Amino acid sequence: MDHAVRFGLNADPNVGGLAIAERIARIADDNGLEYVGVQDHPYNSGFLDTFTVLTWLASRTRRVRLFPNVANLPLRPPAMLAKQAASLDVVSGGRFELGLGAGGFVDAIAGMGGPRRTPGEGRAALSEAIDIIRASWAGEPFAHQGRHYALAGVQPGPRPAHGIGIWLGVVGPRAVRLVGAKADGWSVSAPYVPPDRLTELHPLIDEAARAAGRDPDRLVRLYNVMGLVTAEDRDTFHGPVRRWVETLTTLHLEHRMNTFVFWPGGDRERQSRIFAEEVVPAVRAALPG
Repeated sequence: MDHAVRFGLNADPNVGGLAIAERIARIADDNGLEYVGVQDHPYNSGFLDTFTVLTWLASRTRRVRLFPNVANLPLRPPAMLAKQAASLDVVSGGRFELGLGAGGFVDAIAGMGGPRRTPGEGRAALSEAIDIIRASWAGEPFAHQGRHYALAGVQPGPRPAHGIGIWLGVVGPRAVRLVGAKADGWSVSAPYVPPDRLTELHPLIDEAARAAGRDPDRLVRLYNVMGLVTAEDRDTFHGPVRRWVETLTTLHLEHRMNTFVFWPGGDRERQSRIFAEEVVPAVRAALPG
């Protein structure tokens, strides 16, 4: 993987908001951004199914890559999730990545019939799921007997169109080690992991990667940034273009994040366009190399 900084936009799966989601995805596509992410909260009655929305957006874009940010593992069995991911990768021409999380809203998950897992159980299930998903993508029949998943005989397929990355949405010190040990990237949000915590967690990822014989510099380190591009210079994530350039270059150069996905407030479409057309080019111009 090269070390170029990448950018993306968030498109919400709101019922009645498909037109806005499509326009935001096209803003990313037309302006050379790399990603569009869609959050996955199946228990939210105001949301459409995330994978359906991703498939729909794939049919309306040409180049931008799409990913769930992040897929809710407790409500999506891993063998089926692997098939969904591979299928979406095939129909999009290799433009899908898999954000994956252990599921943070336990009551809502249980309310839909999903398992009620402790944080430790969630980490163990996530680790098992990665193994099952990778085995499914390899395309050979397999079985799995684990603590959380038992698969007697999987006949996997299709194979993905490209090597899909698995990016984990995890925030705890124990959980982030799984990023280094098994995953291809880390997808976290600024409200849950503020910039000062990034410095604390990166070494844990690096240590786990090296212990597993993996190169930590090859990992995607994705930061979901929530805020506004506005004339009023209020704080780190609310200010004019020049403030955003300073924020994102600092997050890359000093805090090692290499991918930024913008979640705007206010007029989401207008804010997404300003980010894509003004902030991103200015950040790219400001970064060395």
